[in-house]
Amino acid sequence: VYCGSADGLAPVYVSAAEKTGRLLAENHIRLVYGAGKTGLMGAVADGALRAHGDVVGVVPENLNTPQLIHAGLTQLDVTPDIHTRKARMSALADAFIALPGGYGTLDELFETLTWAQIGIHQKPVGILNTNRYYDPLLEMIKRAEAEKFIYAEHLCLLVIDDDPGKLLAKIMQYQHPEGLDRWVNR
Repeated sequence: VYCGSADGLAPVYVSAAEKTGRLLAENHIRLVYGAGKTGLMGAVADGALRAHGDVVGVVPENLNTPQLIHAGLTQLDVTPDIHTRKARMSALADAFIALPGGYGTLDELFETLTWAQIGIHQKPVGILNTNRYYDPLLEMIKRAEAEKFIYAEHLCLLVIDDDPGKLLAKIMQYQHPEGLDRWVNR
């Protein structure tokens, strides 16, 4: 799960993050995330831990501080830098979900999508569109396709819903789109 760690977020975002964590745990799905205890990071971890889930935090060494890192994790992986962190999270994950967030979340979401686009992985990439947070971004992605910066099949790389349960169900039913190799083999 990729998500924001900012404080003072609207309750609608915190509630959706907690529900996502709880649903992952209830479905015996290990949560892999950025190890934080604040913002949506803390909420998703708390939701999973309260439901007795397995929670793995992955953090770069420079952010491994008591004021940032969740104390109740099942496992904490500390990496030398952010690039190694992202690779480690990708290796541990069977699917990806972006909850609302800022620069870091958007970076991780688009890197994961790019890796799917060029064939590095075939794992589902989900967006939890809580409170229509991602609507402007989704419009931009549609425009990128309309202007031919991406192909139509690239739109199918994203699994989107505003409800955590429905999103999880869609991710579990995900079929990787065909024809993506034409992006590389054109």
